[in-house]
Amino acid sequence: MFTIRRYRVLGSFSVFCRPCSQTVAAMPTERPMKRGSACPPPPGPGKLRLYSMRFCPYAQRTRLFLAAKGIEHETINIHLKQKPKWFLLEKNPVGKVPVLEKDGEMVFESLVCNEYLDHAYPEHCLTPRDPVEKMRQSMLLSVFDQMVMSHYYSYLRASQAGDYSALSKKFGFGLQHLEKALTQPFFGGSQPGALDYNLWPWFERFSTIPNRSEELSERRVPRLTAWMERMLEQPAVKACHMPYELYSQFVTSFAAGDPDYDAGLGRWSSL
Repeated sequence: MFTIRRYRVLGSFSVFCRPCSQTVAAMPTERPMKRGSACPPPPGPGKLRLYSMRFCPYAQRTRLFLAAKGIEHETINIHLKQKPKWFLLEKNPVGKVPVLEKDGEMVFESLVCNEYLDHAYPEHCLTPRDPVEKMRQSMLLSVFDQMVMSHYYSYLRASQAGDYSALSKKFGFGLQHLEKALTQPFFGGSQPGALDYNLWPWFERFSTIPNRSEELSERRVPRLTAWMERMLEQPAVKACHMPYELYSQFVTSFAAGDPDYDAGLGRWSSL
């Protein structure tokens, strides 16, 4: 019979999603489930499960929502290069994370998962209730996806200095749009909201950009850099933060074509 076990990392890095309140279950630091693994039994009645991957920014979006809203849940990590057959057949035919499972229902795609969480757990709603504000935030997220995020992944694939220079200009142009739109401490107003948490995983990863220019400097984008400092102080961000060294280790393995999903796990001992 399959049982979910919790483990403690004995290495030098803190690599798990720590709870930001007593009601949030800590993200297990178990290795991801791979092809050939047995399908775990469903979570108990009324229990919420997240299928995730430690380095996936899309999954981190949903982990941030879960932490910010204080939702108790359990987590199973998936090896995205060697996906278990049961994950494709029973959880998400697209084979991506995050996936939420509760009472036999599956919800996937990060933005859909987060909207579901605000509907199913309406306390501390992060999504704007005002339709105009919700539309504005959706448009800003679209700008980010097309003008910032896409260039980040191009950075990771680039190999020539000339490529970095051209990408830097495009990256900076997209950041300027976000800079102008940030007129309050957070995109969500006086407190972080849906847009803040949906953007954050990539800002946390921008430190891994090779030969990074100063496009994301206080001189170029003072509002965004101040926003980043404020976000780093948020309990949910602290709960799901991963050190630069681990991101760098994973990005290096990813660029080499052999992602190390176990990066930083070190030796194991059961709790």
